[in-house]
Amino acid sequence: MSEIKCKVASITPLTDVVQKVELTPSEAISFKAGQYAMIVMGEKDMRPFSIANAAFDNGRIELHIGAEPGNSYAGDVLARMRDEGEVSVVVGNGDAYLQSNGLPIVLIAGGTGFSYAYSILQEHLNSSDKTPMTLYWGGKHAEDLYLADELATLAQANDHFTFVPVVEFAKDDWAGHTGWVHHAVMADHANFENVQVYVAGRFEMAKVVRDDFTQRGLKADNLFGDAFAFI
Repeated sequence: MSEIKCKVASITPLTDVVQKVELTPSEAISFKAGQYAMIVMGEKDMRPFSIANAAFDNGRIELHIGAEPGNSYAGDVLARMRDEGEVSVVVGNGDAYLQSNGLPIVLIAGGTGFSYAYSILQEHLNSSDKTPMTLYWGGKHAEDLYLADELATLAQANDHFTFVPVVEFAKDDWAGHTGWVHHAVMADHANFENVQVYVAGRFEMAKVVRDDFTQRGLKADNLFGDAFAFI
């Protein structure tokens, strides 16, 4: 796969630590929903970030980059984008893209892993496929779920889509699920034998999902996540 030059169209905050990046590629791009872009920082330094837009929306690249204080891995990427106004990327990376086999789909996202799930969700809702899809999005605090209102609106407009927000450290006025996101999924599913699961977040979370869901019947062929190439 070749490198593609992109102009940095905008960088806008989604939260105090998450930035939405809009890139305009110099040529047409092709990728599958759920794949990621590699930002070229050097000859042997390419840094992966999930593409947040759907594959049909391929005239741009949207990234959600979390850069907490001290996170130079992501912070240096944002700094280069701001300073230089352009960046080279390689798209079409990863094998955890949307698969269609008729089974109900469960998307599990932790933090900015949501961008991976968001691409898949938009692609699915834009298609004629009415397979049920449920997105569980977990964050430490309610404000970390930065597109929760938009997702709730999508769920109201699409009978085959359900959005379940999960907050680890909830305030007293929080009426939704609390705790770890994968526990919320397990509370709703006693058996995963006939379900597809897509997961994005910390490697530790992905491993626990694989271990716990496998015990409840999830088949390896129905579990997708880029983390599983490394753990």
